[in-house]
Amino acid sequence: MSAIDDLLAILDLEQIEHNIYRGRSPQVGWQRVFGGLVISQALVAAARTVDDRPPHSLHGYFILPGDPSVPIVYEVDRIRDGKSFATRNCVAIQHGRAIFSLSASFQIDEAGLEHAIDMPQVTPPEDLPSEAELKASFTDATPEPIRRFFDQPRPIESRPVDPRRYAPRAGVPGEPVQYVWFRASGALPDDPAVHRAVLAYLSDMTLLDTALIAHGRSAFQSDLQVASLDHALWFHRPFRADDWLLYAQDSPSSSGARGLTRGSIYTRDGRLVASVAQEGLIRPR
Repeated sequence: MSAIDDLLAILDLEQIEHNIYRGRSPQVGWQRVFGGLVISQALVAAARTVDDRPPHSLHGYFILPGDPSVPIVYEVDRIRDGKSFATRNCVAIQHGRAIFSLSASFQIDEAGLEHAIDMPQVTPPEDLPSEAELKASFTDATPEPIRRFFDQPRPIESRPVDPRRYAPRAGVPGEPVQYVWFRASGALPDDPAVHRAVLAYLSDMTLLDTALIAHGRSAFQSDLQVASLDHALWFHRPFRADDWLLYAQDSPSSSGARGLTRGSIYTRDGRLVASVAQEGLIRPR
C-alpha cells in the first residue's frame, strides 16, 4: 500500500457509536502523533455529522502530545444546525484524556462578494528539484534528522521554492517567509471532503518552521522544543489536493517562547483556496 493510500485509509474513521469515531496513526516510528493528522481526523469526524454543507472554517487547540501506538477516539458535539450554518465541537481522546479540541463551522453553498490577494510570483514546481533530487544533493553536513525525514515514504510530496532551507545556515537570521509547493503523492478520489481532509493534514507541514527562519534556526535542531499549540484553517474555494498547491507562509512575531505563523494556499492558476494561522511553542531546551 502506498503512503497516500495508507493516509486515505487512516482518514476513513471507524464509527463506534452515535457521534463517536475512532482513528489510528501510521506506524512509522514517530514519537508522537503528527498534528496535521489529528486536525484532519477531527475534521472528518465533525463533517460526518453534517449532511448538507461543507466546512468553511476550523479552530483547534493541541492539548497533549498524541500517542501513535494507540487509537484516538473522537467525540463530536452537535452544537447547532441553522438554516445556513452548522457548528460542531470535536474532542480527540487518548488514555482517558483530551489531547486536541476542534470547533468547526459548516455553511451551505451560496454566492456573494468575492476578492482575494494575488499569489506570489515564485518558481513553478516542475522547475524545482524533486524530493529524490533534493535527497541526492545532501552532503555529510546535512543533519541526520533531515535525512531521516526524507527517507520515510510520505503521503504528501513537497518542493520548497528555496531548498537551501534544509541546509545548515550557521544561525544566520533571514526574513521569516517561505514558499512550498505541496500535493498528495498519488491520485485522490473526486469527493471534495477527501481533498479538504488532505489539505487539513498538509496545512500543519512546515508552517511553524517559518518562525524559526528569523532566528537562523530549524525545527530539526535537537536543542529546540517545537510543537503546535493551536491551528486555524479557512476554506475559501474548491480545489484538488492532488494538484500542486502553493503554501505561502510568513511569521509576523515570536515572543514568550511562542511563534505566530500564517499561510495562504493557492492553486497553480493563482486562486486562493485556503488560509491558515498557527501559534506554536519554540522553546530552547
